[in-house]
Amino acid sequence: MNDKMDKQYFLPLSQLKSVAEGYGACIATDDITVQGKKVGFMYRESPDPDVPADSGWRFFSGDEPQEHVDNAANTAFYDINTIANYDESIVEFLPFPVGSAFGRNDDGEFEAEPFPTDLDSEL
Repeated sequence: MNDKMDKQYFLPLSQLKSVAEGYGACIATDDITVQGKKVGFMYRESPDPDVPADSGWRFFSGDEPQEHVDNAANTAFYDINTIANYDESIVEFLPFPVGSAFGRNDDGEFEAEPFPTDLDSEL
């Protein structure tokens, strides 16, 4: 993952509020944190044992080309509260267990989707 300090974030730290505290860490793409896009697809895999607070949640805009997702410089670990500040609609899904996946439908609402089976061991 890229050093987060090298990125220009869409939301300044001073604007972050308590939306989803205590859920741990997650991975999100730059489409969300740098470009400010809403979450379009999310899934929860087994947490990374090398990241003590990892919740297993992974967040994508859904518009990223595969090459973008495959490049670790375009993702980073964040506190879930940070990503919830970008898109509060994820909060109701955070209690769902490992193996859960959700994507936005044509009406812009999240709905359950099959868990991705083509995951690499690392983003």
